[in-house]
Amino acid sequence: MRYQNRSRRPRPKKQLPISAVNGVSPSQVLPLRSKQYYDAFLVVDVEGTCKLGTDFNYPNEIIEFPVCIVEWRDRSEDGLGSVLEVVDEFRSFVKPTWRPTLSNFCTQLTGITQEQVDSSPHFPEVLEHLEAFLVKNGLIEQGTRQRLKKFCWCSDGPFDIRDFVVKQCYISQVQMPPWLQSDVLDVRSTVLQYLSVLPPASIPQLTTTQGGITRRSLNIATQLKVLELPEFQGRQHSGIDDTRNVAKVLIELARRGMCLLPNTTIHPGKRWAWMGRDGEVLEAGLTCA
Repeated sequence: MRYQNRSRRPRPKKQLPISAVNGVSPSQVLPLRSKQYYDAFLVVDVEGTCKLGTDFNYPNEIIEFPVCIVEWRDRSEDGLGSVLEVVDEFRSFVKPTWRPTLSNFCTQLTGITQEQVDSSPHFPEVLEHLEAFLVKNGLIEQGTRQRLKKFCWCSDGPFDIRDFVVKQCYISQVQMPPWLQSDVLDVRSTVLQYLSVLPPASIPQLTTTQGGITRRSLNIATQLKVLELPEFQGRQHSGIDDTRNVAKVLIELARRGMCLLPNTTIHPGKRWAWMGRDGEVLEAGLTCA
């Protein structure tokens, strides 16, 4: 499936923070203003149903959908900016349909209870609420659903929209809305890009990880640490708490002069072996039932 209304975006150039060039600490030169091409960033970290022993090929159903809207406070007419701030939040629990009973593993991991999802709307209704939230914040036009601002979805890794939302749209038999059909800024990759040009000795805790910091080891808590931000606030694997902390990382990257651009391609038509017809989940296609 081709994307709707996709515009060509600028390719990010290899960025050298001033601290890497001049050999000074970031705190001595911040904030750094750089050219920014997006008006707003929608940070998301969904939680989904899961079972012990499964991986990202499992037909996870979304059970929590949080979003933080982050916008510029200082961007000039020529696009230079460094100061981002959270302007609004959305959060909804979601009632699953294929496997409506949460596993003990899922509840222990996410903190989400059976009572919370049982009393929540199904995914199509949550999409309607999220769309109204975007309309309220002037990001899309009511009715036409056209974008009024140039915004970019952001997440820790590519999985939230690329996998979880695509799977859920299939299971719920709804078309992915046009305002969701765009590429995503993988914040973890952007942090790695920033770290790649810094001297290893200048990165906090780098020497404690054998072989250096890898993508696998760079979870949200570690991203906060290497950017010298306060520790993770809240409960890890709570969707809203993860989202708020990822937003802090994004805000810090902007302060350090990173040009914030999408770096992960989303395919709304992606398919898995367990997908049958009309939203059916084929048990034979599951690696772990």
